[in-house]
Amino acid sequence: MTYAAELIARKRDGGELSAQEMSELMLGYARGEIPDYQLAAFCMAVFFRGLTAAETYAMSQAMIDTGETLDLHSALGRKVVDKHSTGGVGDKTSIAVGPVVAACGVPFAKMSGRGLGHTGGTLDKLESIPGFRVELSTDEFVEQVRDVGLAIIAASANLVPADKKLYALRDVTATVDSHSLIAASIMSKKIAAGADAIVLDVKVGEGAFMKSLEDARTLGELMLDLGRSAGRETVCLLTDMDQPLGNAVGNALEIREALATLRGEGPPDFAELVTAAATRLLLLSDLGIDETEARARVERTLATGSAVEAYERWIRAQGGDPGEDALPTAPVVRELASPAAGYVAELRAVRVGEAALHLGAGRRTKDDAIDHAVGIVCLRKRGDRVGAGEPLAEIHARTPEGADAAARELADAYVVGDEPLAQRPVVLDVLD
Repeated sequence: MTYAAELIARKRDGGELSAQEMSELMLGYARGEIPDYQLAAFCMAVFFRGLTAAETYAMSQAMIDTGETLDLHSALGRKVVDKHSTGGVGDKTSIAVGPVVAACGVPFAKMSGRGLGHTGGTLDKLESIPGFRVELSTDEFVEQVRDVGLAIIAASANLVPADKKLYALRDVTATVDSHSLIAASIMSKKIAAGADAIVLDVKVGEGAFMKSLEDARTLGELMLDLGRSAGRETVCLLTDMDQPLGNAVGNALEIREALATLRGEGPPDFAELVTAAATRLLLLSDLGIDETEARARVERTLATGSAVEAYERWIRAQGGDPGEDALPTAPVVRELASPAAGYVAELRAVRVGEAALHLGAGRRTKDDAIDHAVGIVCLRKRGDRVGAGEPLAEIHARTPEGADAAARELADAYVVGDEPLAQRPVVLDVLD
């Protein structure tokens, strides 16, 4: 503990830690030899002083070394791809991207997490599918990717255990919003999970961790450097999160929207992000094709139904019922009417996410239960024309009282103005 105090003091004073020192700090913390209060002090020192590029890489490697790692390339004899999002409202992208990529003949293997607060988790959405198993052994995970071309599962408890402890500590010490700590946390898990190539989706805006394009670019470049330093091909998309992604916010509702998108019937912004992310993953794969061909193959899977077939094979392989009729539905469905005619000037992502959270679609603490049926469908989004009394959104609730409360919250999410807005692309920039 005395040694840890010396490292904390050096970082507090703007000094730099070596890779060996960072490794000893993370291993000691993972083993319980260094207490929470010292790592909390270290995180606060990093929050104010930052980490150098070398320290950030050393920290991510040190966290990887606290647990097991996978080598999917050796296990499958193929180049394997993965995708990660920094989280947002209505972000069901991986659930649609995975089947598209698999239908194109590229193995897609992802370990994912659960949601907390107003941002949803991929595992929570998938668990709205009756029978779907998120807990697979490493052998089952590898075998499914080999046979089906696609698996999305819960991260192993033995994968980067230091990060699990450290993330919980950062959450209660106001040190989550550090570029270096976010980058090391995300990339340690992606690298340990064993994919050869990774597309990162960094959300930007009111509903994201990164509020400005500048901050998002800084985070994206840090993660690109970490991926390359670890021998992973990495591309970063900076994408809009000032409003929810797509129309649906809520677990079963988002599964339905992902399925509609695989049929070529999804909301334009979500469909474009799915196409962009899948195209980038194909470019990073071992297919050896250019961007024009990659996008053409993605669009072909959506047009021919092969993406839907890949989705159904995947869901069945993990024990789920892929039929849309099997998804739960909420007993109360209510529309929110527009108070005036005009154009949607704002649709605040956080307000929509919080309304869905209070309906029961998310969790305030990690032990909260989730109601998979409830949520919100945004029928009008930024720039859309709406008449007075016409529906802005649809609320799916468990009770009439819950629908009433959600309607009051959701009314604050919408701003209707007189002038139409220019449409903004969902993909704001690409770092590669």
